[in-house]
Amino acid sequence: MNAATITRQSKSNLALAFISLGRERKRDITVFYAFCRVIDDIADSSELSVAEKQKQLAAWRELLRAPALDEPPLACDVRGLMNKYSLSPEMLEEIIAGVEMDLSIFRYATFQDLRVYCYRVASAVGLVSIEIFGYRNPRCKEYALELGLALQMTNIIRDVGKDLQAGRIYLPQEDLARLNYSETELRNRQYNERFVRLMEFEAARAREFFSRAAAALPPEDRRTMVPAEIMGSIYRGLLRRIERDKFRVFEKEYRLSRLEKAGRIATQFLKSF
Repeated sequence: MNAATITRQSKSNLALAFISLGRERKRDITVFYAFCRVIDDIADSSELSVAEKQKQLAAWRELLRAPALDEPPLACDVRGLMNKYSLSPEMLEEIIAGVEMDLSIFRYATFQDLRVYCYRVASAVGLVSIEIFGYRNPRCKEYALELGLALQMTNIIRDVGKDLQAGRIYLPQEDLARLNYSETELRNRQYNERFVRLMEFEAARAREFFSRAAAALPPEDRRTMVPAEIMGSIYRGLLRRIERDKFRVFEKEYRLSRLEKAGRIATQFLKSF
């Protein structure tokens, strides 16, 4: 399966954001996104053992550095991308390390522990993406880092119920204790005032990262960062919807409609001019 097919089948908000790119950069970011998708699918597979997942992820680490017999076509495309944009293997290995954390870590004691995970699976993706988008001001790296944390915290809030099904709790244990909401209550999906306060706390954290990202975006790079700003706008809208609905994440799957997404895309286009 080629990169374009992987991206198209994902039906992701990230893939939607690529609409703003020119042909060459769109092709390149599609290759990178396909790499992220393949890595993530390995970690999330219900058909592979943990040992097999680790083996496949280790193989991808090797493929980032050198070709191998019978390698997937995507691997050659990714190495070409690395050469074109001077991306180090370590930049992409951070993403592999992030999905690998899901193989052995099912709880996070503190937000600082969770932040490492968020950085690897989201901010590291952003830091590679901005190299492909193109930027002039090095402060764009801070923008990508903060926006990645904002997007991943929004994902965590949205997916509390779904993650429980996989036995994972990303909400930091220290936050549960601070808001007097127990893990037992969470596993039993008990919706009460303490749960709402806990989720309000996490939502405020996400909004703070969105604010930091907005403050860090250099004016001269607003045009090239339109894809990232589209992502940010969609996820801010998603977070607002969840907040207004008082975090019914045990019983609902939240998403924006196509019309709402189209409106946000159009708004970001207009803002860039």
